[in-house]
Amino acid sequence: MGRDYENRKHAIAKTAAHKSKLYTKYARQLYVVAKSGVPDPESNPALRNMIERAKREQVPAHVIEKAIDKAKGAGGEAYSPARYEGYGPGGCCVIVECLTDNPTRTITDVRICFTKTNSKLGATGSVAHFFDHFAVLACAGDNEDEVLEALLNADVDVTETECENGRITIFAPASEFSNAIQAFQDAFPETELTTQEIAFVPQSTVAISEEDVPMFEKFLDMLNDCDDVQEVYHNAELPETSED
Repeated sequence: MGRDYENRKHAIAKTAAHKSKLYTKYARQLYVVAKSGVPDPESNPALRNMIERAKREQVPAHVIEKAIDKAKGAGGEAYSPARYEGYGPGGCCVIVECLTDNPTRTITDVRICFTKTNSKLGATGSVAHFFDHFAVLACAGDNEDEVLEALLNADVDVTETECENGRITIFAPASEFSNAIQAFQDAFPETELTTQEIAFVPQSTVAISEEDVPMFEKFLDMLNDCDDVQEVYHNAELPETSED
């Protein structure tokens, strides 16, 4: 349906532009996944998938190992998820996902990002209905029909697929995440999944004017500087002249 997820994700990736932020983000997510389940990737599929994601983004092995070792100990931080929604520069819809051990600090930091960029922080649910919560898998290739057939034969509830620029992207309900990965790996054991994540995918985009681009980029940069922010999803479509 022309979602062109990988191209759109290029703009979203600004939230993980700095290595230090990227390492902190994955260390925290690995810790939470390991702590909430079994701190062993062989017995914890969610942890195994998170480790694979971290490795693909070149997170050092020592960062991964330290997070898992930390989860094996008693006590530790008590992180909880927090989600904030609102409207960013140019009227785009924004969802900010965080992991926090201090909700008061986190909401204060996120609110400042909205306030200082003429954006508006909304109530829970204010923009989420403009997004689909999907399990997203992607790999190199052009055999879209073969991939779709393999997943359907494994009883995976696939919402849609797209094949663009030599890349196949699969969208399924978030609840099908683990099933979809397992079915794909069983059917195509030698094909690497370059993307495997649960994400908010915009149903449509909002064009951002040239005048709003600097403020939009400042907005993303400010969110990126917040340690508790893990992911930022938006439906902004930037002018072609502003892309790298």
